[in-house]
Amino acid sequence: MNRIQWALHPIKTVALTMALVGTVTCAIASENECKVEFFENAQYTGKNLLIEGATQLPKLDNVNGDNWDRRIDSLKVGTKAKVTVFQNPRFELTLTEMAKRPDLMRAMGVTEQDIKEDSELIFIPNSKIHDLGDFNFHKKIRSLKIECVE
Repeated sequence: MNRIQWALHPIKTVALTMALVGTVTCAIASENECKVEFFENAQYTGKNLLIEGATQLPKLDNVNGDNWDRRIDSLKVGTKAKVTVFQNPRFELTLTEMAKRPDLMRAMGVTEQDIKEDSELIFIPNSKIHDLGDFNFHKKIRSLKIECVE
């Protein structure tokens, strides 16, 4: 189940039996670990956006009715999440056309790895990025993917 929230809200659980409570609690804990919290400013400040569960957002101009395109500047990745952020909408790489022409890439001294490093960043579980400017990605995120990992 994917959930996108503006802020953390307590989860209410109604217990029918002790066995059910244990099962429900484990499911909620596991789900909550696959999350990424994005912040509009460095140092985890400003408006925040919490996304829980595996998600692909090809555009960020209308997330819960708000425009997050080129707005994210810091983030915290949960213990069971991996997030890939892209500089372009629809997960496109910056030099996509050049990548289709290997002869041109070689002539210019550009490798496929150069293209990927210029256009996307991948953050592993438990990453805490206080300022995307450290990666030359200050307010450049235009699409993203979140994967749940073990």
